[in-house]
Order: sequence, then structure tokens, then C-alpha cells
Amino acid sequence: MFFFFDKKDGNDDVFSILEKLIENWENEIVEFKEASNDFSNDKIGKYFSAISNEANLQGVQCGWLVFGVNNKSKQITGTDYRDTQGLDNLKHQISINTTGGLTFNNIYEIYPEVDGEKKRIVMFQIPAAAVGIPTGWNNHFYARNGESLTALSISKQDQIRGQDKKDWSKQIIPDATIECLDKTAISIARERYKEKMNRPHIADEVDNMTDEQFLIKTKLIINGGITNAALLLLGNEDYDYLFNTAPEASWRLYDSRDDVKDYEIFKIPFITLSDRIFGKIRNLTYRYMPNQLTLFPVETKQYDMWLLRELMNNCIAHSDYTIGGRIYLNEFEDKIILTNPGAFLPGSIEMAIQRNYNPPFYRNQLLAETMVKFNMIDTQTMGIRKVFRIQQEKYFPLPDYEFPDNNQVNVTVYGKVIDDNYSRVLFDNPNLEIETVFLIDSVQKHKEITREAIKHLKKLGVIEGKAPNIYLSAKIAESIGKKAQYIKNKAFDEDSYRKWIINYLKTYEKAKKQDFIQLLQEKLPDLLTEKQKEARIKYLLHKMKQEGIITTDSENKRLANWILVK
Repeated sequence: MFFFFDKKDGNDDVFSILEKLIENWENEIVEFKEASNDFSNDKIGKYFSAISNEANLQGVQCGWLVFGVNNKSKQITGTDYRDTQGLDNLKHQISINTTGGLTFNNIYEIYPEVDGEKKRIVMFQIPAAAVGIPTGWNNHFYARNGESLTALSISKQDQIRGQDKKDWSKQIIPDATIECLDKTAISIARERYKEKMNRPHIADEVDNMTDEQFLIKTKLIINGGITNAALLLLGNEDYDYLFNTAPEASWRLYDSRDDVKDYEIFKIPFITLSDRIFGKIRNLTYRYMPNQLTLFPVETKQYDMWLLRELMNNCIAHSDYTIGGRIYLNEFEDKIILTNPGAFLPGSIEMAIQRNYNPPFYRNQLLAETMVKFNMIDTQTMGIRKVFRIQQEKYFPLPDYEFPDNNQVNVTVYGKVIDDNYSRVLFDNPNLEIETVFLIDSVQKHKEITREAIKHLKKLGVIEGKAPNIYLSAKIAESIGKKAQYIKNKAFDEDSYRKWIINYLKTYEKAKKQDFIQLLQEKLPDLLTEKQKEARIKYLLHKMKQEGIITTDSENKRLANWILVK
């Protein structure tokens, strides 16, 4: 089932997840329901319990319940299930009857376009059961057997209950009280929580709470005790001795000889760490020529601040505070290296950038969930892909992830171009998937890639040479061959099939459908069959005609040409 979506909506990662879920179809941690008008809370609760338990057993962070997709035909039908406020209320209703008050991580409302009509889809992101604690619904435990809903077997219950991982961030600090927290940090947390929730009734509720009530609501206070997460994010620096090892972060500035030129140590509260540490770094204007046809250089800041903030807050969320050590931001002339103690849980960056990757359990589950609520990190499965995409859109090298001794994570963010051909390839091919850009980036950094990857990049025409001596190649065409190929090379906005069609007609005034098939065929996804590609092009032409952009010069369909509307 194929659909279109408007990237301006800002939910392209969620659309990508939906696309991948439909492609892989139902399994133990994914369930589709048409739910055209309503769906009982009891059924939702049972699916919540089952998917949550199966996610735990599979070692992934979450599962999905999707409304608006027929679970037999795979057709996107849309759903009228509840409105936005009703979905907010559902979170509370589910938490009342689940083990430990567990509820959805997020509920997404998106509107993919199918056959020219927008359909409403509701996607429920269900968290994995807590380590050692099966998720129940009304005191019953559920599981999945393929696509079927079943009782959680005794063996599966024992498997979950036998887990002994502890969430450091959820543990109570015996001698800590609310007086050990920083009032200003709590006030910042309130504002960020309201910003993240973005619902007037939630903002009113938070405004009427005491600090203690707010911290109980966000689970930073549990059974009257102050958690490690609370003191880490909101603690007063004077009380950092209450930790076994006081968390710290350090900024270090290096000169051209890699000698430390300046430094500063930062302590709790970590909710403001990014702002404080970023006040130290330089972010100079960088000028470069991303394409051989560009007349003027592009000007950009060396570093995107959202990207740096996401990575710094990831360091906070994923550090192993039980082994001590600092978080470091090491600033060099042309790069920044962020470092945190602890193993990289996904195992490899290739795994983490997969479109529908579900991470294993967070080392600091409560801390990570709270940082999402405080708008400090992106949704729990999407941050790294967005970081990579920001660098891709700047035509800059992708971040490098290194794992010394498997007990530390180093992330290098580049503030300049390494290989001009890399930037030119990205400039000329803005629609490349992140996985492909990752391979191209590996070539410019002289990293080893597989034979299959080399074949893939050669097919795209972006590398030359023979393994292991391959290199990037971005050449201006010396001759104009087929008309369709000329327009594809000429287009500056390959993100838009519409612009390719318009450019073609501006150049050649008229065209048959077959000309557009030749023009767009290689740019359409490889997973489409030839008939599906032709159907998508036919649909696009029809839609552009309805919008008054193009038309035909004859009523005879066989003889007619497509032309631009004057």
C-alpha cells in the first residue's frame, strides 16, 4: 500500500515508520486495526499488555498499535477514533488499569494521502514492559502468538520476572529531599513539559500543581523518595555529594596543535547543561561550494545547534553513571567530539540508523523518558536519524561513532567539508536514503565497505576505481544525451517530481506520458514494480491537471501531448 505525504508537516520520520510497519506487516509487536469509528478501551488495554510484554521479550524498546489500516487487505482506510483531546484522555485511562501505571510513549496523528485523499492514521507507541515486571491489564497478562492475542504463558512470565537489570535513574537516594533540588531548574522543567505536551488543559493542570505534585506526576519522586534522575536533572549543585560519584561534564578547547587551550567543569542540574556548555563553543560561519555549477559560495554555521543539543542530551540520557567518568565536549578547530561513559546499546551505528530501528532497553529508562517529556531529546527512536539528516542537508560529513573498549561512546561532529565530491554528490542527489549517504560518507573517509555496497554505489554512478582503491566521483556531464537524462541532471530540486515535469515541459514544450516515465522511472523507489511506477506517474499527471498546472492539447488520448497551462 503506497501513500504520499507532505514533508512540511514535520512528521516524515513517523511516516517512514508507518511505511516500514506496513511493509513488514503484523508480528508480535505490531497490530493494525481499521477502527473506523470506535474501539473499546478493554481491547486496547489487552493489546497494550500483549505488545508491551512481547517487546520486552524481543529486547526492543517499543511496539505499535495502528488504527486506520485494514488488517486483512493492508489498505489505508483512515479512522475517526477519538479527537486529539480524547487521545490524551486515553493515555490516563490506560494507565489506571496497567501494571505500574504504564501508558503510551506517544500517540501520533498523521494524514497520509491515498488516491488523492488524506486519511487519518493514529499510531500508538507502546513501551516495552519494565525489566523484571510483566505488563498486565486489569490484573491479567497478555501475549501474542503471531497475530493472535493470547494469555502470557507461565514460561514467558518467568522469563520477564527473571530479568535482573536495574534502572539506575529510578533508584531512590536515601538522604535526598525536595529541598536538595534547584527551584529554577524545576521551573524550567515545568515550562518544557508544557511546551512538549502542547495542550492548554495540561498546561493549566501543571500550573495548578505544587513542585512536589509535578515531580510525582513525572515520576521523579516515587513513593516520596527523590530519584537519581531527579537529582541529576534538577538537583542543586551543593548536594551532588549525595551521589556515589558526582556526575560532571567538561568543555575543553584545543588549539591547532591539539593542546588544551581552555576548559571548564559543569555540575548538576543537567537540565541546563546543554545551554551552559554551548555558551562556551565557537560556531563560526563556514563558506563552501557544494556544486560545480554554483556561482556563489554557500554560507552556513559550522554546527547546527539542534544537532549538538540532541547529541549532548543523548550523552546525559545514556551515560553509565555507575562507573563514574565525565561527559566531555572537546572542541577543535574543525570538529567537536562528544564523549560519555558506557557502552553503545544498539551495538553499531548501522543498526541505529535503520528506518524502523527499535533500541534495546535504555540504561536509564526513567531518565530517558523524563528527558523526552522535558523536550530535551527527540522521540525515543528517531534522534540519530534526524542528526544524520541535518548533516546530509548541509552536505557535510556524517557524524562518526566510535566505541573504545566498548565502555565509552565518542561522537565526532564535523564543522567543514572533507571531500568536495561528497558535497557535490549530495547536492545533486538530495533524495538519497540515509543508509546510502552513510556508505558514501564511508568512502570519503576511506572506511572499508562491503562488495554489495560497492556495487550499489557504482550503480548510482557516485564512485570510481576498484576495491579497495575506490573514490567518489561527481562530474559535470560533457554531452547531452537523452532528453530525460538532461532534465534529471539539470534539476536543482530533485525532491519534487512536479518540478522535473515542469522543467521538462518548459524545455521541450510538450511530452507524452512515456517521456515522463523515462524521466522519472529511475527516481521512483526500486521497490515499486514497473506497473506501479507507471500508475504513480499517471496519478501525478492527473493531479497536476486538476490543479491547473498542466493539460493536454487534444481530446484524443492516444494522440494528445501534455503541455503547461499558459
